[in-house]
Amino acid sequence: MKLPRMGLGCMNLSHAYGIPPSPEEGLALLRAALDAGVTHLDTATLYGGGRNEELVGRALRGRRDEVVLASKGGMAQLDGVKVIDGRPSTLLAQVDASLDRLGVDHIDLYYLHRWDKTVPIGESVGALASAMDAGKIGAIGLSEVSVATLRSAQEVAPIAAVQNEYSLWTRNAELGMLSATAEDGIALVAFSPVARGFLSDSVGDPAALAEKDIRRKMPRFSSENWPVNAALLPQWRALAAEAGCTPAQLALAWLLSRGEHVVPIPGTTSVAHMRSNHAAVSLSVDAGLLERAGSLIDTSTVAGPRYAPGPAAEVDAETFEDAA
Repeated sequence: MKLPRMGLGCMNLSHAYGIPPSPEEGLALLRAALDAGVTHLDTATLYGGGRNEELVGRALRGRRDEVVLASKGGMAQLDGVKVIDGRPSTLLAQVDASLDRLGVDHIDLYYLHRWDKTVPIGESVGALASAMDAGKIGAIGLSEVSVATLRSAQEVAPIAAVQNEYSLWTRNAELGMLSATAEDGIALVAFSPVARGFLSDSVGDPAALAEKDIRRKMPRFSSENWPVNAALLPQWRALAAEAGCTPAQLALAWLLSRGEHVVPIPGTTSVAHMRSNHAAVSLSVDAGLLERAGSLIDTSTVAGPRYAPGPAAEVDAETFEDAA
């Protein structure tokens, strides 16, 4: 399937980054996004324990045909605890629950949010294929997977999109997934494209983040690594100023330059930032400046792995540690 060049990640309207906005504020942002021409919304079973899907569903009432709607299953909150479960029965039940919460009769793109390593990937993908045959979903996606897992999944059903983390400071996709998806005509949907706020220059002091903000437990925001990473920001700001855009827009322009199949999905709680991010699609940034951006912020210049050991064990995407 052909996705719009950029989408809107809806997670932080309900989940993960401290105290989310009120449902009314979230709804206003989503409606403003639709009015601004955003035509790809990305949500998930996990986000807010289902509340994010309900919010997106409210925004889409009367406007369903305007967007490519994506959601995910295989990872959910049970009694407030995140559970990865890729059994076919679980996935089929979650597809139905997503449809109910969203208030739609089909979801255009449905991802396996995480590969449950206790379940063969073919069984999980086979369940989503049956949901596709039933008309409940339009296409199958995978999230945080390796090329090897993608290839195994493709033996069972066509895969339309892979959603992996990709940004200037997270280059794991360049260990094979960027080229594999390009070769097969698969969308590479880049989540956290502005590096969880780092590349939008919006973090400040990580110690001041809300108590439940997930970045508090991420190594790159630790007291050890943050000073090294923050030292890159003055040059980053200068590059954005030279390009005549915001730091976030420069990060998005760099990603868009990586291939026509690369689809960033920045998230925000600010209507102004949403509009600014969306405008990056039409930016023209000098190739030489983008190359300098890629040299300034790269695996070799960023301190710390992207996840702590526990969350790292949950993902399947290639790592630089394994490649070393």
